[in-house]
Amino acid sequence: MTTDLISRARTGDSDAFRALTEPHRRELHVHCYRMLGSMQDAEDALQDTLLAAWRGLRGFDERSSLRTWLYRIATNTCLNAIRAAKRRPARAWGLPGVVPPEPTRHGEVTWLEPFPDPLLEGAFDVPVGPEALYEQTESISLAFVAALQVLPPRQLAVLILRDVLGFRAAETAEMLDMSVAGANSALARARQRLDEERSRWPAGELAGMAGDEDELAARFVRAYEAGDMAALVALFTDDVFLSMPPIPFEYHGREVVAEFFRTLADAGQLGGARLLPTRANGRPAFGYYAAEQHGGGEARGLLVVTTTHDGICALTRFEPEVLPCFGLPPELPR
Repeated sequence: MTTDLISRARTGDSDAFRALTEPHRRELHVHCYRMLGSMQDAEDALQDTLLAAWRGLRGFDERSSLRTWLYRIATNTCLNAIRAAKRRPARAWGLPGVVPPEPTRHGEVTWLEPFPDPLLEGAFDVPVGPEALYEQTESISLAFVAALQVLPPRQLAVLILRDVLGFRAAETAEMLDMSVAGANSALARARQRLDEERSRWPAGELAGMAGDEDELAARFVRAYEAGDMAALVALFTDDVFLSMPPIPFEYHGREVVAEFFRTLADAGQLGGARLLPTRANGRPAFGYYAAEQHGGGEARGLLVVTTTHDGICALTRFEPEVLPCFGLPPELPR
């Protein structure tokens, strides 16, 4: 069946080409997202990948599977995009009337964007290779994707192909036009750097155990909308981590994260706010909207919440521009 579709696609049959590539579209989109850290950039890279595959199908010699061939194109498309791109600059804090506390540190990855859960459906249907080290759900978490972005491009590609997708060393080397020894060396360096980044993650992120996610998310919404600081802070783990790309501020630890939210509460940004549920990167997420006295329900951004058995261990806040990707409005009706 596949051979027949390839033959038809080579003659210019677009329906045959679509039938060949559609089963791989979702997983390739996620692959591009892991490499680029941006949903929009990943969508552009996916389209470029499919265009290159359409134009280059005559050169597909069928020595590897079609899936492996598509991953080769997608990976190199992303590498070219990384090398050519000017990463988006960090953004200054811009919430009027709110002066945030001094951050624990300034983050390196300011271009990170969330990935809507509906686009993950079907992306993990193809089993990964036996050498994969990470669960597919873990490898799409915001913390993991952010950590990937600090790797040099070639190391980034090798680590994803080997440790996330489970391609063999020889396959990976061929995809990247490297020697096997070179690919193994790049993988060793990438693993070392990733381990250094992982050391900054909350313990709950490393454990990979969500706890009673729905209950914790519901309590978070109640506390946030009511402006109940005691209830909100009680949900946080001791090592809770707050980040807010493209603003580079990062806060690590219950005390400083609590101070950040108290600043919002003192400015009237919590009590009376509205949170609309969605999901991003396999986690509960909420579009949050200002109280009426602060903008008539104007969107303030997206909050992604990571839970563990001990409570909420991470929160990531994104700008309002990401909300349309989640089907959320820019403003709530008065």
